[in-house]
Amino acid sequence: GLTFYFHEGHSSLFSPLWMIMTSFSKALIINPEQTSPFADHLNLSSDINECETIPDACKGEMKCFNHYGGYLCLPRSASVIAASESPIAPTVPFNPCPVGYESHGDSCVDVDECVRHEHDCQPSQECINTLGSFTCQCPRGYRKVGTECIDIDECRYRYCQHRCVNVPGSFSCQCEPGFQLAGNNRSCIDVNECEMGAPCSQRCYNTYGTFLCRCDQGYELGQDGFTCNDIDECSFSSYLCQFQCVNEPGKFSCVCPEGYQLQGTRTCQDINECETGEHQCTDTQTCVNIHGRYQCVDNDRCQDPYVQVSDNRCVCPIIKPVCRDLPFSVVHRYMSITSERTVPSDVFQIQATSVSVGAYNTFRIRSGDDNGDFYIRQINNLSAMLVLARSVSGPREYTLDLEMVSINPLLNYQGSHQSSSVLRLSIYVGQHAF
Repeated sequence: GLTFYFHEGHSSLFSPLWMIMTSFSKALIINPEQTSPFADHLNLSSDINECETIPDACKGEMKCFNHYGGYLCLPRSASVIAASESPIAPTVPFNPCPVGYESHGDSCVDVDECVRHEHDCQPSQECINTLGSFTCQCPRGYRKVGTECIDIDECRYRYCQHRCVNVPGSFSCQCEPGFQLAGNNRSCIDVNECEMGAPCSQRCYNTYGTFLCRCDQGYELGQDGFTCNDIDECSFSSYLCQFQCVNEPGKFSCVCPEGYQLQGTRTCQDINECETGEHQCTDTQTCVNIHGRYQCVDNDRCQDPYVQVSDNRCVCPIIKPVCRDLPFSVVHRYMSITSERTVPSDVFQIQATSVSVGAYNTFRIRSGDDNGDFYIRQINNLSAMLVLARSVSGPREYTLDLEMVSINPLLNYQGSHQSSSVLRLSIYVGQHAF
C-alpha cells in the first residue's frame, strides 16, 4: 500500500503536486509553516469534514481521508501519517481503553467499526466486527488474497461428472448430449430418448448416452439414421418368384399368370380346369387340361372312311378298298408341354398294345412335324420315344401322326405282310416355362 505524510492544512495549495506524487507512490511531506506563506491567514480550527458532509465523496474502491482544508481519495490499502514537523491536529480525548474499545463509565466497550463505517473493507466485502477489531470477509465463491477478493475456480476440484463452467463466485455443471443433470446438480444420468420422442420412424433402442433406430423386416435404415425405407426385394433377383415379383411395403409377394395358382409363396401350379369344373365344354366334348388353360375337343373325331369304335379310337374297315392304303387304326391322345424346355427332351413314349408273332415293328413320324422339331428314338420292337429336338415357345399346338409299321413275314402267304397303326398326338405348348 501507499503511505502518505502531510501536515494538516494548506493541502489545497499542493493538490496537483499531491496527485503527481501519488502516481509514483512517493511520500509527500507538507509543512504549511515552512512551505506556505499563507499559513497565517488560514483558520485551522474550523475545518469541515467533507468525508461526512459530501455523499459518496470518493468513488469505487477509493477511501475518503479528511484533513484540514480539504479531503483526499486514496486506495483503501493506503494509510495517512501526519508529518512530525510541528503538526497541527485537533485535540483527541484521552482513551484509557485498548485499541478497538472505548470508555463507558468504568468499563471498556468494544467499538463496532462495521456500524460506524470505521473499516477499510472493500464494497464487495462484508465487514464482520470482532472484539477490539474487525475482519473483511469475501462473498461465497471468493477467497481473500491480501485485501482483494479473488474468484475461486471450483472447476479445478472436479465437482462435476462431465463438464464444469466456472462463473464469478460460483460454478455450474453441464452434461454431454444424451445426459441430463441429476438432482444433486453435479452428476449426469442417461436420458431415455426413446421415451422423449426420438425421431425413429419405426423402432427405437435406448443406449447409454444415445439411442439407436432400427427398422422392421423388409425395411432398411436411411442415411440420416432415423428413417426406414422400404427394400425392393424384387430388384435383388429375378429368381425370387417363378413368374412375377410384386414389391409391397416391407415385403414382396409372388403372383401367377392366368390359369395358374400360387403354390406355397413363390411357385406357380397349373389349374386343372377340367377337374375343378371351371370349363365350358359341352356334353359332346372332352375337356383337355393344358398348361395355363384348357381345350375342348369333340368326342367323335373319326373322319371318313374311319369309324369310331371307342372314345378315342378310330378304325378303317378292311372291307373298304380305300382302307388298304391307310393305317388300320387311329388313336387320339392329348398332352401339354412347357415353353423353353431344355432339349433334347423325351416327350411321349409309344407302346404297342398288341403284336403278331414274328412281326417286326418300326416307328416313325408320319405327319405334323414340318419343321423337324421332333424325332423318334426306338427303344425296342414294342416301344419308341418321341423326343423334342428344338426348344419351342408357346402358345403353340402340334398334331403329330406317330405311326407304327408292322412287317410279319409269316403272313406273306396271305398277301398282307405289312400293316400300320397311327397314334394321333395333339401337343399343346404352354405360354410359360412352368
